[in-house]
Amino acid sequence: MSPAVAGTVRDALGAATDSLRAAGVEDPRLDAELLLAEAMGAERAMLAAAPESGVDASQARAFGEMVRRRVAREPVAYILGRKGFRHLELRVDRRALIPRPETELLVEVALELRPDVVIDVGTGSGAVALAIADEMPDSSVVGTDISQATLDLARSNARALELDERVRFLGASLPPGANADLLVANLPYITEADWAGLQPEITEWEPRAALVAGPTGLEVIERLLGDVSVTEGRIGAVALELGMGQADAVAELVRRAGFERVEARRDLAGIERVVLGLP
Repeated sequence: MSPAVAGTVRDALGAATDSLRAAGVEDPRLDAELLLAEAMGAERAMLAAAPESGVDASQARAFGEMVRRRVAREPVAYILGRKGFRHLELRVDRRALIPRPETELLVEVALELRPDVVIDVGTGSGAVALAIADEMPDSSVVGTDISQATLDLARSNARALELDERVRFLGASLPPGANADLLVANLPYITEADWAGLQPEITEWEPRAALVAGPTGLEVIERLLGDVSVTEGRIGAVALELGMGQADAVAELVRRAGFERVEARRDLAGIERVVLGLP
């Protein structure tokens, strides 16, 4: 017996898009398509190609639950439990930030410099460390984080991607005696004053401790660079992600840490997103 049909793809997408738009979701149609494709075990392209296809009752229930979660402004990545980053698909949940496209700049810096040893401080889901290991198989990569729960997530991603023998994860910020050709970091850089004005997807769902640095937004970056200074040249270069308008201040901190050449790299939106310090 064929499963009962609860409606068509067109109907399901139309109703969900209306609900998500009313909830203030930024791109309601796209999100509805992603969630329905997941519920139906299909590709998004199929939804456009066959809008009159039936959605069976079990698929409709699964889709309805996902839409309810999205109406509550839970990010799509957390609902799906995964997020693409570079060539990888990572497991994501509320233990860590959702990897963002602008953070790929850190991987691009590593590909440019071709370091033998890389430390990724504040590794989160492991996105940057795992992407570097994936694209630079001759490099030794260490990811660090002060949260054990976050490290558990990063290690599970490494196992799933079969990169667990290529990347070590340590419970620390900058390990004592650290020695690396390149240190990369996407640390908290949001100010306490700016936090309340961010989208609910961030303030209500993502880990605040991974985002908010303090009153200036530079506190965590400054602390890390202080630790780098103490290593007395054992860190060859640093690449730090930062927020809009912070490049000049972070560049000065990088110079104080002993790096003579300092450059800013822009993301696709033209924002100075990464500061690079070189000897």
